[in-house]
Amino acid sequence: MLIINDFEAQAQLQTELLPDEKLLWAGKPAGGIKLRSGDILLIPFSILWFGFAIFWEFGATMSGGDPFFTIWGLPFICVGFYMCIGRFFYDKINREKTSYGITNNRVIIKSGVFKVSTQSFNIRSLFNLSIDTKADGSGTIKLDSDRSPFGGFSGAGWSARNQAPALEFILNVREVYNLILKQQN
Repeated sequence: MLIINDFEAQAQLQTELLPDEKLLWAGKPAGGIKLRSGDILLIPFSILWFGFAIFWEFGATMSGGDPFFTIWGLPFICVGFYMCIGRFFYDKINREKTSYGITNNRVIIKSGVFKVSTQSFNIRSLFNLSIDTKADGSGTIKLDSDRSPFGGFSGAGWSARNQAPALEFILNVREVYNLILKQQN
């Protein structure tokens, strides 16, 4: 059994526990700015988008023409700024507010920047678990690896709609993965 060493995560998850449940592990994702596999294409695309939006806005402003074209470019600048820079900070803040828990019955993910949501997964009905481990022992456990058809492009900042639920950027990922497998048996 793992020792719960993240008391902040444990405190955030206490309200989610059912009367007969025991919290076996609680943790939080690593903080800071993180790059994901989808960023290899998303970063160049976002730079092109943002660059073109700035070019458009500059051209529309300097031409002295119809103000509609100047206003038309503003939403594209906002979207470009978010894709280039803002999404990394949103992801960082979201991970700071995320807690993961494993009980004898469920895997719990509690997160949200503007609105807190809780996802709960019956531990015995989870299948297609996958684990990505880094050299330092940290990594990610995807709880349903077949859910996302676009793999790396469904991370934070792109469409999270199809993102497979996951315990992301956690320490000792292999131990947590083994705990889930143990509870399934």
